[in-house]
Amino acid sequence: MAQKTRKARKAKVPSATRRLRLGLGLMLTLLLVVGGKLFLVQGLDVGGMAEAALNNRLTPIELPAERGSILDSAGTVLASSVIRYNIVVDQTVNTKTESFPRLDEGKDEIVKVSREQGITELAGLLGMDRNDVRDALTGTKRYYIVAKDLKPDIEDRISKLQIPGLVSEGTSKRVYPNGAVAGGIVGFLRDGTTGQAGLEQTQDEILKGTPGKRLFEIGADGLRIPVGVDQLTPAVNGKDIKLTLNSDLQYFAQQAIQSQRDKLGAEWGVIIISDIKTGNIITMADTNTPDPNDPGKSAPEDRGVRAVTAAYEPGSVEKMITASALIEEGKSSPLDTFTIPPTYTVDGQTFSDAFVHGTEQRTLAGILGWSMNTGTVMAGQRLSKDQRHDWLQKFGIGEAPQIGLPAEATGILTPADEWDGRQEYTVLFGQGVSQSTLQTVRAFQTIANGGVMLQPRLIDSYINPDGTEEKVPAQEPRQVVSQDTAKQVRDILESAVTEGQIKEAGIDGYRVGAKTGTSQSPCDDGKSGFCGFTASMVGMAPMDDPRFIVGVVLQRPKGDIYGISNGPVFRSVMGQTLRTFNVQPSTGEPARLPQFAK
Repeated sequence: MAQKTRKARKAKVPSATRRLRLGLGLMLTLLLVVGGKLFLVQGLDVGGMAEAALNNRLTPIELPAERGSILDSAGTVLASSVIRYNIVVDQTVNTKTESFPRLDEGKDEIVKVSREQGITELAGLLGMDRNDVRDALTGTKRYYIVAKDLKPDIEDRISKLQIPGLVSEGTSKRVYPNGAVAGGIVGFLRDGTTGQAGLEQTQDEILKGTPGKRLFEIGADGLRIPVGVDQLTPAVNGKDIKLTLNSDLQYFAQQAIQSQRDKLGAEWGVIIISDIKTGNIITMADTNTPDPNDPGKSAPEDRGVRAVTAAYEPGSVEKMITASALIEEGKSSPLDTFTIPPTYTVDGQTFSDAFVHGTEQRTLAGILGWSMNTGTVMAGQRLSKDQRHDWLQKFGIGEAPQIGLPAEATGILTPADEWDGRQEYTVLFGQGVSQSTLQTVRAFQTIANGGVMLQPRLIDSYINPDGTEEKVPAQEPRQVVSQDTAKQVRDILESAVTEGQIKEAGIDGYRVGAKTGTSQSPCDDGKSGFCGFTASMVGMAPMDDPRFIVGVVLQRPKGDIYGISNGPVFRSVMGQTLRTFNVQPSTGEPARLPQFAK
């Protein structure tokens, strides 16, 4: 038995040794795993744990970009922004802090700052009483506004105080120093940040710039780490936009059309002044123009720019296009004569004029000078239906000007094969077709500019934050009619002032050409027939070297439409424009084409 016991003990020795070795092996493996993990974390950081920890300590503050300004042609500010900061505090962090570390940049060392010293320094920068500042920093609120609307230099000095729990929030404040002057064109912002109307809307991406960012490191105790991360990514300010507008003339025109609208009880009115040589828009004046500082005071329908959004039947101003087409096609001339009865019937359609007359011998110039529908149809039927359509199209009808504003109207120019028996003739005198005031002005600019159409320009250039200017190139001009045709049509328009019905458009010392227009205005519901009239006048001066177009439109003025005239307001605005730009008085004799056949 004793021998068996000794043998059993000897057999167990190797088993114990193996267990010991196994235990040591497990311990070594565990140490290797732990050591390897420490090496990975502290040495290689393959998993990014150190970076993740750092990111948890970083506190970002957005630095707003300064929104670009909107300027008139002379640099007058129509819209601008200022950067301001609110100082806010997490009271739960600041209240429990007796002192905090701060990097003294002058000595390049960490200094200890008491809470009371920080309060004193902050009060000095804010211009506030120390007790008021202490009260603002003390409490249990996680978010409390200490001060508002601080300038950037003050915010920067406060940030360097490194007071616990204190951060800044940047805001951009938009101001419109000229109020309602060009208010609809400039537009306004939604929530103070995003463009909602006018150029503020369409040019939002260019104006708003790119926000910057400030990053600093906060420790577990909520205090800013003095020697921690402190990164600044500056904001990139938006570009300024320089317009072609003259703000003084814009104000003058707005006052003029508002007075005309109020006097005649019209729903709305528009005045456009355009530079013939460049296509630049000098003014686009609307009635009831909104003030972008408080757009809510204006009715929603008054917040746009009707000069480009409102399409209507232009009436007799369209006769200029009919005359141009007839002359360019070689089918008539200014002194071509027509025998015109009291009414004129063609293809079962009867047309009459705004005044009673017998059978008369009229020239083409006399037909336009006295705005005769009968004579216009008689002469215009020499053009085929397709020619009538194509010439309207060549003069830009059905083509939006695209000057950078929202909701620009293209107008309505239906294909010739869709015209009914009456419309194929009414388009000759501006009914059965619709267009905006700017489209009408563009057509007249073509004749004033020797037959060359220039696309209207509202945005002249973009100005970068560094001051460099990027000119907006003009669109390609296009020759619509010959110089000779344009000259003959200008003589017709000037004769309408010297010999025809529009003598009140005349301006002492200057030669003027013009055309009036009257059309029925469809009711807003589109079903109730007509609700009043649209009255317009478009003219150019000086005729010896045309410089400016002025277009005046009134929608649904009250009273006898044939007793309503836009002549005085046209004369006032054109006269002011010529004086503003120091245009020399006319030379030479004005055109006086006979209105009646000899």
